[in-house]
Amino acid sequence: MIQRVDFDGPVILGAGLAGLTAALAAKTALVLSPTPLATGCSSAWAQGGLAAALAGDDTPSLHAADTIAAGAGLCDGDAVALLTREGPAAVRALAALGAPFDRKADGDFVLSLEAAHSKARVARVGGDGAGAAIMAAVIATVRATPTIEIRENARARRLLQDETGRVVGVLAQIDGELVEIRSPAVILATGGVGGLYAVTTTPTQVRGEGLGLAALAGAEIADPEFVQFHPTAIDLSAYGGRDPAPLATEALRGEGSILRNTDGRAFMTDYHPAKELAPRDVVARAIHAERAAGRGAFLDATTAVGAHFPHEFPAVFEACQSAGVDPRREMIPVTPAVHYHMGGVATDLDGRASLPGLYAAGECASTGVQGANRLASNSLLEAAVFGARAGRAAAAEKATGGEPVSLAPLPDLPDAAFQALRQAMSRDAGVIRDAAGLARLQAEIAALETAHGTCPPLVAARLIVDAALARQESRGGHYRADFPEKDVPARTFVTLDPVQACLRHAAE
Repeated sequence: MIQRVDFDGPVILGAGLAGLTAALAAKTALVLSPTPLATGCSSAWAQGGLAAALAGDDTPSLHAADTIAAGAGLCDGDAVALLTREGPAAVRALAALGAPFDRKADGDFVLSLEAAHSKARVARVGGDGAGAAIMAAVIATVRATPTIEIRENARARRLLQDETGRVVGVLAQIDGELVEIRSPAVILATGGVGGLYAVTTTPTQVRGEGLGLAALAGAEIADPEFVQFHPTAIDLSAYGGRDPAPLATEALRGEGSILRNTDGRAFMTDYHPAKELAPRDVVARAIHAERAAGRGAFLDATTAVGAHFPHEFPAVFEACQSAGVDPRREMIPVTPAVHYHMGGVATDLDGRASLPGLYAAGECASTGVQGANRLASNSLLEAAVFGARAGRAAAAEKATGGEPVSLAPLPDLPDAAFQALRQAMSRDAGVIRDAAGLARLQAEIAALETAHGTCPPLVAARLIVDAALARQESRGGHYRADFPEKDVPARTFVTLDPVQACLRHAAE
């Protein structure tokens, strides 16, 4: 028999920065985390920091202009304006919780320059330790809040809906047992889709399950084809590999590090006038092209950072040292890797999804703020700003709705099939795509669904691939070799019916 629990507040799926910020804003919340807190979420792994207009010579409007320029024509202007306007207060709120941002002698934030920013505006912690330090402060605050309940080793197995489609709770597997949790609202804060790919910088547990759960419930999904590849994952394939791939933070290029090929040539001058500080999608494709041509790609920080590596960028230094690479004296081998998903569950500016009772925040949501290509260090900021807004809005929901129409858990994807999916996604839905590869990938996903059912990760993968095939242009993180030019800018919105993914463009 399935145990039933009634909770008088939002249930939050996921315990990264968006989920925990939502819990604090809601004041009363139940947080379900599939792993122990601070593990299994991308927030804790973030190196760069939070971008916000914190300096005297910076403004939210300048930050907004940079965000929109990087977004390649698909940013929602209202969402960007809100993010950049509320950003400074969000950073200061995290500092007030105890996040130990790097400070100058006068107490001002130390701000770094990152790619595609016109100003130094990234608040960091210990050079490259922002995510872990911020999460430690937020987790301590959440644990000290008696009205926030945390259940670890808890996975959502389906969203519960009544006969009208309203979300009335979640079926969760907690310590191996199924539990029906009824609540006025559910907030998805499950992160991105990096684990669906063989080469990723995110935890492999982050594999689009929230996206799949929402789509299977009938929620509208926005822009799933836009997957961002971080240009400089550390390529340890010659050293036994690492899954996930460690990251060489964007801040290294902001400090003046140079991308070179095997011959030592600085190749970014061939691809963009901003060279190493070009938008991420441009740099990722440049590195992909150099590697595909057999010239290799390396990040040379020997002059820009050199002997300062151990204390200025300790996480990168440790990752390199573990493979026998000394970045103080040697170039770091790099490769593009899946890093962030611009798409997600379509929401308004308060996190409301298209289904009553359902909210989403952070990377699994799509407010339109990231457009086709996320600006560096806007991700933690989005999690903090929109997580808080979703938490407040969801807390105002009243307990309504009827009985769930189904308590059957959705199927799981066996590990062997999951690993096959990851390889296929990296092969055919990667940095560069084309119709032949995407069609082949569609067929492979269909075969996996036939064998294993409509598992949420397979649904998330299918949404990405179907939308990538439908978008016959190249824009931001989505690059089609057979359609290399931009077309008319239009966002993609996806709904999943029992038969197929139905795509429509916002301009239609």
